[in-house]
Amino acid sequence: MLIIRKLREKKGEGYIDIAVFVIVAVMVIAFVVKLFPVFIVKDQLNNLADQILREAEIQGMIYIDYSQIKNSSGITPDEVTWDASSYSSNKVQLNDPITVTCTAKVDIGLFGDFASFPINLKGKATGRSEVFWK
Repeated sequence: MLIIRKLREKKGEGYIDIAVFVIVAVMVIAFVVKLFPVFIVKDQLNNLADQILREAEIQGMIYIDYSQIKNSSGITPDEVTWDASSYSSNKVQLNDPITVTCTAKVDIGLFGDFASFPINLKGKATGRSEVFWK
């Protein structure tokens, strides 16, 4: 009987537990909503790198003009770099590897400028040239 009486004396204790749970749940939802766009930008960078690489594979050249691809993709990378260690010129011989990396900076933060910090995202694509240069 004593145990039943002790359980009955804890009336109203659940309200505080539910209030804390709701606050924590709202903070988690706010964090996820703020973090989700980062994954979208990462996917857009990967797609942009794939499209730029495909254009370079078809033309057989690196350092191509990718302004149309950039305008159609809707994302502007901070930097586009080519792995030019094995290339002596702009032209890439048939079946030689081509690597392009697109970099963008994205701010993450829950409360605007407060507690906001930038992260660097990279989209990378690798392929092979489809042009034979004489």
